[in-house]
Amino acid sequence: MRAPIGTFDEARPAIECLDLLPAPVGAALRAWSGPVPVEQVLFVDSDPEKADTAVFVAAYGADLEQASANCVVIAGKRGGETALAAALVPATTRVDVNGVVRRRLGARKASFAPMEQAVEASGMEYGGITPIGLPAGWPLLVDAAAVELPWALIGSGHRRGKIILPGKALGSLPGVTVVEGLGR
Repeated sequence: MRAPIGTFDEARPAIECLDLLPAPVGAALRAWSGPVPVEQVLFVDSDPEKADTAVFVAAYGADLEQASANCVVIAGKRGGETALAAALVPATTRVDVNGVVRRRLGARKASFAPMEQAVEASGMEYGGITPIGLPAGWPLLVDAAAVELPWALIGSGHRRGKIILPGKALGSLPGVTVVEGLGR
């Protein structure tokens, strides 16, 4: 099957590629529900050395710049307690961590979680973290612009490979809150 965006050799339903995905992503795909059938969640193979957005776009198609969305893990602190959350924004923007995210989480302070903490807590690789399969109970903030994308390119949980899915699927992921202006 041909990918709906990008210049990939092949796209396959991600549910058929569970051996290429980390366990939490595979579990989320097996339990998939919502308005978009799981068969429309596609996996495309890619070089892990080209996982960063700018390099990825240069290698796999300029149309991916507007379709790419990045997921980051945020640590929100309040009263000596730290809680983790995730935020997904179009790759052409930056997450408003100290404004929108901090207020949404009710945190006194918010920052990007340290790499080791993000990797250990999510069960995914740094540079490949995806909103699919995040730990239960994590708030997931998704920029409204990402939900409006006809097709969104997101991480697969590993640096190798990406997931392509209709943007509207992002709005129905577990724990999601769609937020206007999350990315600036």
